[in-house]
Amino acid sequence: MPGGSTLWDVVVIGGGASGMMAAGTAGEAGKSVLLLEKNPELGKKLLITGGGRCNVTNNKTDDRAMLAKYKGNDQFLFSTFSQWNVANTLAFFNERGMETKEENEGRIFPVSNSAQSVFDVLYEYMRAGNVQIHKSTTVAGITKEKDGETFSILTKSGNKIFAKKVIVATGGTSRPETGSTGEGFQWLKKLHHTIVENNAALVPIALTDAWVKKVSGVTLTDIKLTTFQNNKKQEAYKGKLLFTHVGISGPTVLNMSKDVGELLKYGEVVITLDLFPTKDEGKLKTELQNILVEESNRKIKNVLSMLIPSSLVNHILKLAEIDGDTFCHSVRSEERVKLIETIKAIPFHVKELLGKDKAIVSSGGVPLTEVDTKTMESRIVSGLFLTGDVLHIDRPSGGYSLQLCWTTGHVAGKNA
Repeated sequence: MPGGSTLWDVVVIGGGASGMMAAGTAGEAGKSVLLLEKNPELGKKLLITGGGRCNVTNNKTDDRAMLAKYKGNDQFLFSTFSQWNVANTLAFFNERGMETKEENEGRIFPVSNSAQSVFDVLYEYMRAGNVQIHKSTTVAGITKEKDGETFSILTKSGNKIFAKKVIVATGGTSRPETGSTGEGFQWLKKLHHTIVENNAALVPIALTDAWVKKVSGVTLTDIKLTTFQNNKKQEAYKGKLLFTHVGISGPTVLNMSKDVGELLKYGEVVITLDLFPTKDEGKLKTELQNILVEESNRKIKNVLSMLIPSSLVNHILKLAEIDGDTFCHSVRSEERVKLIETIKAIPFHVKELLGKDKAIVSSGGVPLTEVDTKTMESRIVSGLFLTGDVLHIDRPSGGYSLQLCWTTGHVAGKNA
């Protein structure tokens, strides 16, 4: 090497979830490994995932059930997951002293409720593999030397680092304040990889409905959201909803956001909220009527919380155009019908999707057709390996993104 520079077996670019896993795995195999991180500290995005609790994976130990969540890419990922799946991930963390627990919809979290626990396991894994770490190191580009075997990694400070193999784990473009600013795609494009346009994939939705801000922080479970365009029903989604100061979020909203983004290209989108998807209007009408009869001398605004969440009472009455001071015995038949219709279809008017700064993950990146998923090695540049959000793989929220990081990171680290 020029000037007697060190030739590393593996250089990993990116100190996030997939990068740390890849570096640790390569180090465990006895390779000399250098990890380059542009931030002053590792794992900046990892430490804020799941509200700082870190949704490690999803408890789908059947590989086919898990792979079905990676829309359209499942056929590419069978060999990858056969090497490292959900069971491997749970064993990896559990055997290193991090206990886990299962929550709604199979989401797996550390018992500590802290992403720091996940980080600590990964950091110790790298330390045990003698991984060297250079922080505050921004990469400017990757090239291959004239020998066709050695990689030259240029840093913005002007230094060159040489490696036999390179693993790119720079992430996508979600949460750019954590360092995910998309420069990895620029390097890969110069190395003749195709880059599918990178967009925010799992993001909250902003609404024009002003009343929503007043219920910010309220969470609803077991609800149904249905999208409409030009008064035509599009898709329905069931699960959990969180009201925010600008609109709606939560797992169900995040998972439908990309579809909503597609619809917005063609015009206005309305989302309706059904508070009781398992009950039809007839059953709800009977329940409401029983309340109105039993509480006939009370005002409807003071009793409707017996049927719906109290935080929504005044807003739903206003949407249904019912005076909250009306006594229950005076609520007219047509008002009861309108009230039930509103409870089954509270209208939300979409303003926009929030940007990449609020995204959980981003879509886009290198298509899997350009990667040997048995090894995660590029089919275009030998010795170059790709992991995590660098890859174009759509997936829902619920632990699927981090499982992808563990799987692709491990397979890349093992084969680099």
